Parts: sequence; structure tokens; C-alpha cells
Amino acid sequence: MRAWVVCAAALLAACQHHVPQSESALASFCDRLPRPEYAAWPRHPASDDWFEVYEVAPATFAIYEPWQWQEVISYLMIGAERSLLFDTGNGIGDIAAVVDRLTSLPVTVINSHSHIDHIGGNHQFSDIASVDTAFSRTRAHGVADESVLAEVSEAALCRGLPAGVDASRHRIEPFTAVRAIADGDVIDIGAREFHVLLIPGHTDDSIALHEPGSGLLWTGDSFYAGPIWLFAPETDTDAYYASLQRLAALVPDLRALLPAHNTPWVTPARLTQAVAAFEQMMAGGMQPVPAWDDAVTYEFEGFGFLIRKDLVPGAQ
Repeated sequence: MRAWVVCAAALLAACQHHVPQSESALASFCDRLPRPEYAAWPRHPASDDWFEVYEVAPATFAIYEPWQWQEVISYLMIGAERSLLFDTGNGIGDIAAVVDRLTSLPVTVINSHSHIDHIGGNHQFSDIASVDTAFSRTRAHGVADESVLAEVSEAALCRGLPAGVDASRHRIEPFTAVRAIADGDVIDIGAREFHVLLIPGHTDDSIALHEPGSGLLWTGDSFYAGPIWLFAPETDTDAYYASLQRLAALVPDLRALLPAHNTPWVTPARLTQAVAAFEQMMAGGMQPVPAWDDAVTYEFEGFGFLIRKDLVPGAQ
């Protein structure tokens, strides 16, 4: 997702299908792989032909899908008593098999939010905890439409699909959340505690995870190195701004951000910069870059915003 060249290009069905229309744009994206940031960590033996695994902090694994244009990153955190899986990716490869190679402990799944590229492997797990919103409840029923099929089309991939995946039958399978979580909850997996932060905006069910003991903050799609998507019908820009401010308030106590796309390790100062950038954008004083008829991008150093024109003063 979220390479600049892709978001600056025209997208299939006004990006509703999340796939780049231009073959040259996708080729440019594929040519830039691997991202140089990943050289900081050795590739873990749990990797397979679809997922690349990196231990980015002690007992903390980034499970990366580099060959699909979303460049989704799920995270496995291993404690003394159980493990926590934050997102399950596109549902293209067998993420449960990767997790099994990394831990024998019981695994709890929590999603950063319920967009299809983060809940795809949920059905492979039995212990799922979720915030309870209208959006999360709807997505738990599964998704089987053209938007999902587009994610496994040739236009969305830099290599072939893994063995056993039939592009014509790909869907997001239904899953069941066995318990609810809420803002302020603390998830203890044994010698590690994660604080749940409800940060609506990108979706109404967006959350972040903060581990005070390590200074790490998992930001989901509310912040990553790339153009942050703020154009979907379920996006609320006022709520997003408030959530971004909430995350930025944590910066003095943070060691790193672990986002859900592109790269798994971002300097916390980017959150402070993002608040200022969002304010600058909404003040109407910046020149946008056209994305498609109804959306534009605003580019800043290391990140940006992809947003509907009608939400930004002067963007028409």
C-alpha cells in the first residue's frame, strides 16, 4: 500500500479495490523491493514463500507480506505464558503455520482494525479478542466480493500466489471474536503487558497497542511510513485528528513505532510531525497531488495523507 508511486497513480475503481491500475506504477513498486529498511534485521527461518519474518525486538516478530502491493505487516509478541498476534494479514498465505514455527504458546489474536488486509487470517485462530463496533461486527461475517478478488489479481502482486491459493475463490472467511476488549484494557501475556488504545478515525474500530515496558507502540493504519488512507466511507477525519494527537502525546516515552504497512520500525517523532502536517493540510495552505477524481495526496517527509477532496479546504 502504500508506496508513493501507487497512490499517485490512478487506481482501479477509484481505489475502492485497493489495486494499482497502472502496470508501470506496479512495476516501479516491485522494482524497489526489498525495502532497504529490512536490512537492519536478519530474515528469520520461520519465513516461507509468502511471509518474511523479522525479529525486530526481543520476542517481537514482524510478519511481512512484501509481494502484495499492500505490504501488510502483522506482529507476533511472545510472552512467558501466551502470545499475542496483532493482525493476521491478507488471508493469502498460511499465517497460522508461520506462527506455529515461532511459538508453541497459546495465541490470542487482536486486530488493529477490520479492513480486509488485516483480518484475512483470523479464521485460522480460535482465540480472538475484538473491540465491539458496528464496523467490526459487520466484518466478522466475512467479505466475498470484487474488492477481495482484486487483492489476489496479477495487478496486485509482485510474484505468484503461494501454493494452494486459488485466486478465483479468494475471500475473507468469517470468524468469531470470543471476547470484547475496550479502551484502557491491559493485556498480560506473562512478563509483558500491552495497553489497548481506542483510536477511531481510520475506522471506528481502530486501536493501537502500547507496551510501556519496551517503549513500543503498534499503530496499525493510523500511522505508517507512506500515504495514510483517509478516504473510505468509514473514515472520520475529526476522530482521526484527535486520535493522532493522543498517540503523539506518548512520544516522549516511546522507543519506536511498529506500523501495519511498509516498514516495521519508525521513529516516534514522526507522530508529532504528523499532527503538525495534518493541521497544515486542514488549514488549506498546501498544494495537493492529484490521486483520482475525488481524492488527493498531501506529501510530507516520510509519510503523507491520501484523502477525499471534499474533506480538505481548498482541495477542490
